[in-house]
Amino acid sequence: METVILNNGVTMPLIGYGTYQIPAHMTEQCVADAICVGYRSIDTAQCYGNEREVGLACRKSGVSRSELFITTKLWACHGFSDTLRSIDSSLRRLNMDYIDLLLIHEPTGDVHEIYRAMECAYREGKLRAIGISNFLEERYLDLINHCEVIPAVNQVETHVFRQQKKLRGLEYQRDTQHESWSPLACGRNGVWKNQTLLEIAGQHGRSVSQIALRFLTQQGIIVIPKSTNTQHMKENLTASEFDLTPEEMQVIEQLEVGRSLFGWW
Repeated sequence: METVILNNGVTMPLIGYGTYQIPAHMTEQCVADAICVGYRSIDTAQCYGNEREVGLACRKSGVSRSELFITTKLWACHGFSDTLRSIDSSLRRLNMDYIDLLLIHEPTGDVHEIYRAMECAYREGKLRAIGISNFLEERYLDLINHCEVIPAVNQVETHVFRQQKKLRGLEYQRDTQHESWSPLACGRNGVWKNQTLLEIAGQHGRSVSQIALRFLTQQGIIVIPKSTNTQHMKENLTASEFDLTPEEMQVIEQLEVGRSLFGWW
């Protein structure tokens, strides 16, 4: 399994399993299936309402905690003290001694104080790495100028239609790893029927999903595709077992639309 080394030396799988919008009653089984087919990185969040089920699946999997990489994200925090309490609440729900990666879910509240609390929990060993999510260029640079621990990861909408080149350039200069949420664009903008992707998929004997994911992972972008179908889970996990040619990468780059497909960030 391909991995990336974060700026503090922690190793993170390049392909993880996302749990956004998976109902709590389905999460334990879906995460169990994902771990069974080979995933070792699981992404959840406080606002998903399924941290407890992610923790249950991990404990029941028989896979050592040290082999799993668990990401969660803070929600509705406002400052230093409530962030510390929020971190402890996630640890309790996950029933884990530490979180591998904790992110600020979005740039709201006093992000400088929220992040300062995360830095404290990081130094205490409750968090192996800390980062942010949905911080675009201006907010990212503002945080960088006020923090002591450079964010290890910035998780942002990134897919073939929104490639985030400018943001990724800034992150690269400051040693923050770029991570994609919705790497398959949630099926929007006709991604499954896109002629460019279909043609490249045919040339490689792969699916459109695998081509879209490989376009990102080949650039070192972490991806967390979500599926409740075990066959699709397996398919997504093998999206780094082949390479796209430089010409194919250039053609896919032309699919950029320059805007969000979701209207959030």
